[in-house]
Amino acid sequence: MSKTVSTMVIALLALAILYPIGLVVYQSFLDNPFFQPNVQWSTFGYEFVFSDPDFWTAVWNSVQIAVGMTLIAVPVGGLLAFVMTRTDVPFRRLVEGFILTPLFISPMILAFGYVVSAGPVGIFSVWFESIFGFVPWYLYSKTTFIVIAGLTHVPHAYIYASAALQNLGSDVEEAARISGAGPARVALTVSLPMILPSLLFAAVLIFFMGFEMFGLALILGDPEGITVIATYLYKLTNILGTPSYQLMAAVVVFMLAVTLPLVWIQRKMLRSANKYISVKGKAAAQRPLKLGPWRWVAFALILLWMFVTVIVPVAGLILRSVLSTWGQGVSIFEVMTLDHFRQLFQFPQITRSMVNTLLMATLGGAAAVAVYTLLALAVGRKTEGAAKFVDYIVMLPRAMPGLIAGLAIFWVFLFTPILGDMRQTLVSVWTAYTLVWLAYGLRLITTSFMQISPDLQEAARVAGASAGRVSRDITLPLARAGIIGSWLLIFIAFTREYSTGVYLLSPGSETIGALLVSLWAGGNINAVTALATVNLGFIIVGLAMLWKFGDRRNG
Repeated sequence: MSKTVSTMVIALLALAILYPIGLVVYQSFLDNPFFQPNVQWSTFGYEFVFSDPDFWTAVWNSVQIAVGMTLIAVPVGGLLAFVMTRTDVPFRRLVEGFILTPLFISPMILAFGYVVSAGPVGIFSVWFESIFGFVPWYLYSKTTFIVIAGLTHVPHAYIYASAALQNLGSDVEEAARISGAGPARVALTVSLPMILPSLLFAAVLIFFMGFEMFGLALILGDPEGITVIATYLYKLTNILGTPSYQLMAAVVVFMLAVTLPLVWIQRKMLRSANKYISVKGKAAAQRPLKLGPWRWVAFALILLWMFVTVIVPVAGLILRSVLSTWGQGVSIFEVMTLDHFRQLFQFPQITRSMVNTLLMATLGGAAAVAVYTLLALAVGRKTEGAAKFVDYIVMLPRAMPGLIAGLAIFWVFLFTPILGDMRQTLVSVWTAYTLVWLAYGLRLITTSFMQISPDLQEAARVAGASAGRVSRDITLPLARAGIIGSWLLIFIAFTREYSTGVYLLSPGSETIGALLVSLWAGGNINAVTALATVNLGFIIVGLAMLWKFGDRRNG
């Protein structure tokens, strides 16, 4: 790609990222929504929010939840990675394919599943009470909320811990074994300390995700008045009787001020992680650590974690979607029905949400991957100047939770006259989705490009090929498999997305995720469970395509 084109692509990227953020900051210093006449500069938004006790309660709740779920997810994820990569736990290959499942299921769907499964009159709660006479858990307590959030975020820690363990040499571990150390001691005193940078990186990521949490908090926290920053922002929408954009913008700026340093710290930690690896070279030939009878205990604990985090919410959700009612004394076989699914097609907005979600995941996902690919080509393998600028700027959307990114894009289309007509179309939704998943998508494409030897590109340039022809004839064809795989992952990401579309929800641009939030607020549990099950089906299709594609590549 020529230098001029690369510069234009990077400039458009900077505009797409900085314009929404700048508009949010601008709105935060106005006394009314920016579209009102005679609007004036003011700090009213900050004064109102910072003097509101509910705001500081939400901040404290967010900190508690983020810390609590981090303290659960990181140790469990680290130990799970050790067991899966270093021991002879049974059925390891079979279990390995299901460990990452919570990553692909929308937090909103998991939350719905927990309500209909483990709520006061949930399916599993009623069964447990009928057998033992009591229910030992209360779904809507802060403690239960933190435990669920921590357990469902274990895969995030597992990914980084397992990758680090697989790249770690086994010399010190084998020395510890020879000296008589047991599996637990090897894990706690040798293996996990050696991958501490990766665990700390995962801890920062999970804390960040806890601080921005919306779906689980809205469904599991709201019934007991447990408000976090994202749900506090959601409730500010019309607190003054009119759109409270100045208040919402003040909260957004506060969240950016908190989360941007976290993103920066995470980035620095990722770059320096390899500096801490001092033992290399024998990991591939390592003998699995023998657990003896404990291997079955470890396997049972893994199954218990999967049961709590996946089977309980997903099975409960699917089962509730085919029941006309549920409660004490109700027999499942007497109330089974498909009416909830039939009724979905009686409401045009629900039908549109399913069609729009598929369009966003397929065509929208492909368009997003094209954007990420163009950007990756513009940056190339450079390490200075523009590449560093892109490296920093693509991290900014990560500091915006999906709810905030959707709100910022909504304001962009509302504020910019030439974009006004597209505000209530899928264009605005696609723009928000593409921005939210920018860092993730760009990393996927860049990784594919980095697998191509630069010698091939240099040979083409020496032969007289232009930069554009090198990209068209060498880079893109060789990276085709990686690009297709990236599209499949973006397909799943766009399918499960929910918070980004909340403020962009309008007639004609409905998506399943955003509509689920609206339906839940209206108390339509039958439609919620049926539509969430449909969304889950879309995700399963995406995972099946990804698995099939991976199987073909390996075959």
